[in-house]
Parts: sequence; structure tokens; C-alpha cells
Amino acid sequence: MVALVQTVAYLGLDARKVEVQCQLAAGMPRFTVVGLPDKAVAESRERVQSALAAMGLSLPPKRITINLSPADLPKEGSHYDLPIALALLGAMGVVDAEELSEWLAVGELALDGRVVASPGVLLAALHASESDLGLICPATQGPEARWASGVRVCAAPNLVDLLAHLSGKTQLPQPQPGEVDDDHHGPDLKQVKGQETAKRALEIAAAGGHNLLMNGPPGAGKSLLASCLPGILPPLSPPEALEVSMVQSVAGLLEGGRISRTRPFRAPHQSASMAALTGGGLRVRPGEVSLAHLGVLFLDELPEFQRAVLDSLRQPLETGKVDVARANAHVAYPARVQLVAAMNPCRCGHLGDPALACSRAPKCAVDYQSKVSGPMLDRIDLHVEVDPVSAADLALPPPAEGSAEVASRVAAARAVQVARGVRSNAELEGEALENYARPDEAGRTLLMQAAERMRLSARAYTRMLRVARTIADLAGAREVGRIHVAEALSYRRQAPRA
Repeated sequence: MVALVQTVAYLGLDARKVEVQCQLAAGMPRFTVVGLPDKAVAESRERVQSALAAMGLSLPPKRITINLSPADLPKEGSHYDLPIALALLGAMGVVDAEELSEWLAVGELALDGRVVASPGVLLAALHASESDLGLICPATQGPEARWASGVRVCAAPNLVDLLAHLSGKTQLPQPQPGEVDDDHHGPDLKQVKGQETAKRALEIAAAGGHNLLMNGPPGAGKSLLASCLPGILPPLSPPEALEVSMVQSVAGLLEGGRISRTRPFRAPHQSASMAALTGGGLRVRPGEVSLAHLGVLFLDELPEFQRAVLDSLRQPLETGKVDVARANAHVAYPARVQLVAAMNPCRCGHLGDPALACSRAPKCAVDYQSKVSGPMLDRIDLHVEVDPVSAADLALPPPAEGSAEVASRVAAARAVQVARGVRSNAELEGEALENYARPDEAGRTLLMQAAERMRLSARAYTRMLRVARTIADLAGAREVGRIHVAEALSYRRQAPRA
């Protein structure tokens, strides 16, 4: 007899169908798992055996073969424990094999029979909903699974209660969807004194989803400005919140099934490796650029990152996704992020102050800034100088305008962009870019002159049009004019040659 249980394998944000087949045959007692399992799946034999022993069951003295089909698809993760245990119980006759055919199961087993959390339950629930199956998952992840519409969820705390539910002796309660967190996190712009140019650039970046680079001495407020950005960005729409939650689910970061409508804000340390930033590793997982999907990726002290690591962001910033290629798998993660970076003008940070600058100035600035490649800088739409704030400015009362006022203008501009069929102006391209971002005659003349003098690349020229369109949206203008192009040009710097 062969018992079958459905489960999934995760490839990026794609849940692939996997059939767990269990056969009990005569022969020397042994327990074998085949079908390209990784070490975590191979070790499930010990966890399953111990969990059954905790229930008072022992393995039959037969040859037990578990096949994970399709056999050529790599299987990674501990979520195969529960489907393997259920397939084994079905083959032993403890649970009805016909009943198991209506469910898809994911979950890790503890040695005492508890069903504990494993990453990716939301993806499994969406797959179960599409396949018209119920989902068996850990009790702690029931609220997460309930975000998939139209799926029956059996959230089991342990194997004993699960078997009682499947046999009809008791009924496990249906979990409720997790909470929705609408709170914006981070400081208010009222905490930023002075820096009017930088705050204006931050507003433009938020309104159009543009990349921003702040350059200034230490203590000028670059990090504070960046941390204010989530508070002025519009909240995630329900489809966007589900998209972001899928990335967090497969990374194991969706706690208690709680979905947030606040856009992600990720700030990795300068020591981050390429795999940590873009994804990958021995077991492929989403990196920081994917965890910041539809949100902000903040890179503080930009030149301190390894140059190869920074250059690995060039493709995600252009395409909005990360392709991780391995010998046995090709995985794609979404990475539509807004890059915000901060850097000092030189290593000592005081290039513009003769009293504090080091003896190697200005050569130290050239050496320091050349750590960031020209192609990387070319992908940044807004370059702004953040000057130090004087003590007199710090002694002034807080400004009257804070994040709430700026957020209302940003929301109005984003609403206009959504009406055009894009999430933000940063995604305008092709015919839409030509139709909506084409300047008037005066603006086009100024842009052509500036492009010649600044030697703008084709990419930089296109990004200038998008920024000018955003400035026009903030002003409520129907057409991009000369004044909007002029302001967009003021935030553009020619990328130094590495």
C-alpha cells in the first residue's frame, strides 16, 4: 500500500507541488527518504520517529520508503516533517488515507509530537487555495495561513489533536486572520531642524519612488532624514501588503500572522555580504533588497560597503527583481525597492572645513568616493548635499510642518500616478514615459542643454524626466514645465569616473 500526502517546495515566491509517497514493504527494517532531500529533510526520520514514539506508536518492522515526488526537484527545509509523518500514519492505517488526499500539509515536528512553525506557510496556503485543498499547518501559524482566501485551515498544536480532528472525534477551531498593523514607525520630520533642501529632496523621493543619495559630514542628520522616510510614504495597498508578506513568510519573519501596511525599511550593516544583500547562500533565502520590496533599502556609509556587493545591486535596481542562479536551482525574488544612501564626503568626513579636514584633502575625497562605481551612482535619481547644522539652528523651536503634512502631499501625488497605471513615477517607461513626462518646449530646451553639458547617459536622461514629472505632480501641474526640469537638474550630479 502507498499513502500519499500533498506538500510544497519553495522556489523563491513560487510554491511547487510535491507529493509525499510512503510505502511499507517486507524486508529488513529501515527508514529511507529519497527525492533529492537536503540534510534537514533527511533528518526528519529521527524527528518523525520520536514524535510517533511520544504518541505511543512505534514504527512497523518493515522497509519504509518515503519518496518526495518529483524526484528531480531539490527539497529543502523542515516543513516536510508533518507530511512525512502523515503519509507514514496513512500507510500504517492509523489515519484514513482518503481523508489525507483532501489536505496539503506543512510543518516541523518536535520530538514530543508538537507541530512547530516553519517558514513559508502563507505561500503554502495560497497554493492550497488554488488547488482546492485544505491546509494543515502549525497552530501558531494558523493566523498567517488564513490570509489566503477560500482555504480551509487546520491549525494543529500537536499530532494527537490533529489525528483526533482528522478522524472526526474532535474539531480544531478555525483560526482568525492575523492583525493588520497600520502604524507608521520612525521619527517625525519635525525632529529635523534646518536641512530644507534635503527635506525637499526627501519629499520628491517619497512622491515618485526615486533613489536618493545624501552626501555630508558626520552629524548633519543624514540617517535621521532617512529614518523619517517611512513616515511620509503612503501605506501599502492590500495586494501590496500580501506581496510583501509573502517575502517575509518565506524568510520566516511573519510573526503571529501579523501583516503590516507600513512599507519595509531595511538598513543592513556595511559588513553585509553579497548573499545577505541580494539573496542566496547554501539554502537560498531572500536578501535585504528583497526584504525591502515595495519599501526602502537604506545603505548608510555607502563607500564602506564592498564594491562588489554594491555593484550586485545594479541589476535589481534596474529590473525590480533578483535572480539567484545555482547549479541545481534558479530562484527569482521581487526587489522593487527605493534606495536611500548616505555617505561622508571623505574618510575623515570634514572635507569642506579647513579646520577639521585631514592633511590628505582633497585627494582623500577622490579616493573615498571612487569606491562607489559610476554605474551605481548613475542609478540614483537625486543627489543632495547635507550641510552641517549650526548650534543656532538647533536652538530654534521645532518646525511647524512635520511628517503628516508632507505625507498628505506625497499621497496626493501618488494617487495621480496610480491613475496613470503605475505605482510610482519611478516605474514610468516606454510609451507612458513619453506621454506623461515629456516637457513643454522651454523645459525640453533646458533639458537638452543640460544633458550636453553634464554629459548625461541615456539612463540618467530618463531618470531626469521621471523626477521632473514627480515635481510637477507635487505642484499639481498637468504638464512638465521648465521650472520642474530646472529643479530636477539641481539634484543631479555627474557620476565620477571610477
